Amino acid sequence: MMNTLADHVTQTLRTWVFQGVLRPGERLEEIPLAQKLGVSRTPIRAALANLGNEGLLEHQPKRGYSVRVYQYEDVIGAYEVRAVLEGLACRRAAQKGLSSLAISQLKACLAHGDAILDKGVLLPEDHAPYQQMNVTLHETLLEAAGNSWLSRFTNQAQAAPFASDRIMLWEDHGVISRSHQDHHRIVTAVIEKDGARAEQLMREHIYFAGLLLRDNYERLSRKGAEDAVEPDA
Repeated sequence: MMNTLADHVTQTLRTWVFQGVLRPGERLEEIPLAQKLGVSRTPIRAALANLGNEGLLEHQPKRGYSVRVYQYEDVIGAYEVRAVLEGLACRRAAQKGLSSLAISQLKACLAHGDAILDKGVLLPEDHAPYQQMNVTLHETLLEAAGNSWLSRFTNQAQAAPFASDRIMLWEDHGVISRSHQDHHRIVTAVIEKDGARAEQLMREHIYFAGLLLRDNYERLSRKGAEDAVEPDA
């Protein structure tokens, strides 16, 4: 039970870092966090250690944990690594061939995204469902590659704030629509076993997200949780 609770607390704190609820350089204290989350200090302590191992937090003797301060170059570097790794994953998935289950999952993701975007506007209540669709699509492609190292290193690259696929910029319908058309092209290439095209399309998809980050980085860094969100990739 405690492992499950610690995992839940870890995910919550990770999301708060990604969203800017916990600000870069902010010192994290066990008791206030435990009170805020309604848990004991034990899962908080485990979660802080987990995020320290991921590189999201920094630990200093006698001072405890603080949110790591990432420089712009660090985040862009994470996008470069993501582009290479997820591009490779798509190429391998195409070469191996997708299972019927994977094809069904990917097509369901595309249909879900289409239904949201066909409304012509980005509604606040559609943000979380579209975000989850995006995560499912990317993770399905990573799993289809059949290489656990790709998933492991991609998760590490996504540990940098603003470099994750779990939170996205939800402001411009045209930008999101373009990104989702990327999803269609990537999935089609993988299903058709065109590994080279699938790899290049995914690289361009994540590269474009990096360009959006570049254009919005200063604003995202200044704002709190309301605006601290990420491009769709």
